[in-house]
Amino acid sequence: MTANRPEDPLRIAGAIRTDVGCVRQLNEDSVAFIASAGPSQARDFGALALVADGMGGHAAGEVASALALEVVRRVYYSLDKIASEALRAAFDAANRAIFDYAAKHPDCAGMGTTCTALGVRDNLLWLAHVGDSRAYLMRDGRLVQLSDDQTLHAQLVRDGVMSPEDAGKGAGSNVILQALGTRLDVEPTIWTEGLPLRQGDIVILCSDGLTNLVSDARIAEVVSKNPPPEACRLLIDAARRGGGHDNISVGVFVAETDGAGRTADQAATKRINIADPPTGALTAKIDAVAEG
Repeated sequence: MTANRPEDPLRIAGAIRTDVGCVRQLNEDSVAFIASAGPSQARDFGALALVADGMGGHAAGEVASALALEVVRRVYYSLDKIASEALRAAFDAANRAIFDYAAKHPDCAGMGTTCTALGVRDNLLWLAHVGDSRAYLMRDGRLVQLSDDQTLHAQLVRDGVMSPEDAGKGAGSNVILQALGTRLDVEPTIWTEGLPLRQGDIVILCSDGLTNLVSDARIAEVVSKNPPPEACRLLIDAARRGGGHDNISVGVFVAETDGAGRTADQAATKRINIADPPTGALTAKIDAVAEG
């Protein structure tokens, strides 16, 4: 596929949804999709999508994920900085806000949240990530995971100690190495360069309530054949059929050159040192996968 000409600005159209699942009584996930900063901003800071999967006793996980969502959104759109710097400041502020809140509220002690956010500005995609929620890119019929799971088993696979086939099985499979709010020295993955988007690219955000029950192959099939709102619904339904033992969140977004059929579904929005991958290498990886 030919890259877009610089004069062809891309818009991000999509939908994001969250579901309590079939077992839990409380939804501790928080999700958001903001199509742009709005006309009140002096400049357009582009789109922002976010999934946060909270953890903690009672309702603490819900508090942590909602705080992450609100602080990241507010800080990201308040800073006149390049996207990577704005995302880093937003994640640092969210981490401190959750940590401080837990210190002042004993019933929330130990709470934290994963957080995976994607910003889009000037045809470039930017990732910020902590935990095991995921971001994917679907390009030319192939699905590529953009984020690295910050879990014990995923790290053992990266270190060559565990095989990919054994990952996710047995003790330690659900141990998260980093989460916002659990300590002050959290080091999120923040892309220092943006990934150039192409018309027709599909970006997916989701919590592990989806990926633990729905295969990458099924995710790719659904998002390639359905518009974003329907794709979100079908993927949540698939996770529920698989047991739905966790909260399920998924967002599907398409890069397009016009606003035809745009869907900015924000009805589900809830408010209240892994090395940075060089863009050149990541782009080459994505292109290699797309070419088979």
